[in-house]
Amino acid sequence: MEKRKYYQEEIETMPLEQLQKLQSEKLVKQVKHVYENLPYYRGLMEKKGVTPDDIHGIEDLYKLPFIEKSDLRECYPDGMRAMPLSECVRIQSTSGTTGKRVIAYYTQQDIDLWEDCCARAIIAAGADKEDVVQVSYGYGLFTGGPGLNGGSHKVGSLTLPMSSGNTERQLQFMLDMKATVLCCTPSYAAYLGESLKEQGYTPDQIPLKAGIFGAEPWTQEMRRSIEQTLGIKAYDIYGLTELSGPGVSFECSEQNGMHINEDHFIAEIINPDTGEVLPEGEKGELVFTALDKQAFPVLRYRTRDICVLSRKKCSCGRTHIRMAKPMGRSDDMMIIRGVNVFPSQIEAVLLAEGFSENYLIKLGRENNSDTFDVYVELRPEQFDDSVKNITAMEKSLAGAMRNMIGIGPAVHLVPPKTIQRSEGKAKRVIDERKLHD
Repeated sequence: MEKRKYYQEEIETMPLEQLQKLQSEKLVKQVKHVYENLPYYRGLMEKKGVTPDDIHGIEDLYKLPFIEKSDLRECYPDGMRAMPLSECVRIQSTSGTTGKRVIAYYTQQDIDLWEDCCARAIIAAGADKEDVVQVSYGYGLFTGGPGLNGGSHKVGSLTLPMSSGNTERQLQFMLDMKATVLCCTPSYAAYLGESLKEQGYTPDQIPLKAGIFGAEPWTQEMRRSIEQTLGIKAYDIYGLTELSGPGVSFECSEQNGMHINEDHFIAEIINPDTGEVLPEGEKGELVFTALDKQAFPVLRYRTRDICVLSRKKCSCGRTHIRMAKPMGRSDDMMIIRGVNVFPSQIEAVLLAEGFSENYLIKLGRENNSDTFDVYVELRPEQFDDSVKNITAMEKSLAGAMRNMIGIGPAVHLVPPKTIQRSEGKAKRVIDERKLHD
């Protein structure tokens, strides 16, 4: 039997003119909903001198004010809830690593549409109801587990709701239940692959055929490394709690950018400094408007992710616009001795030079100058007690990083398994510079 190519073919392959007409209709309705039910956003619109009557379609989107994470935190816990509590069936929440958490509310319709988006991603990765989907994203408040779990149910696949952690159990179920699709963070997929390799499994002995990985930045080099270790095709998925969760966009078989579910989300690229909307193909900050969200609707939400959008025709037949893999975030960019550095650049060098993807960046301050140290775990086959060899490798790696980013860190190669593994989002940067009061 031929595999399904799409979950909702009519929508996913909709001609652009029709798609934009649908977006315009939904936008007009959503702006009214937000204006009438969210006093906070109504205040932002009034400050800008905009009313729902000024919005006739997507061509008027630029007139609306932006909303940022700081606004959402200011509205904690329910200042951004646009539906009565009696209509809300669930909350999800951000990890809250800085400041207050963002609490997102969902009606049943919000959940249904979100799960449809995740189902589209699972079908695009080549899965169907004959597959066994192992969901190893965290469950609970984190959106990863619930989103892919619901999407897998909608597709009709057997779902293994593993959550993150307990690696021994993950591997046991993966092998015994013959899981064919793995959903988790890329750093955890790399760790699972590493663990299977240590146990003597070769890629052809692992039942997996595809992986859907997201929730943290990862490079093409890391993708290739995971694909080789697990013997799979690795697909990217993108999402934010503020917009629903994973499934805002996803990769298809062409793997040249992620299709944004444009019937539910409008994407814009702006200049992060001026807020000016940039034309297609220009690099800038990604901004999203949720067209269907009832309980937690956000208009023109600044993601801080830096990327590019493309409407270039895709061989998979989907017509929805594609976003490139984010090239870093305007708010996790490190400025080191005046140079802009993204962790993804460091990772790209490590994997290109044949090193492990397990690394830690440590920033400090000495005599009013930045210190920049990168700790890199050696692969077992690279481990060598010879100080001379280690020093030579450190020097060579520091040179490769200098060529990529313009400044050279102090590189420290450490024995295998000495950098703490992450079962959720990997923590790659420790900044001890105390740059703010």
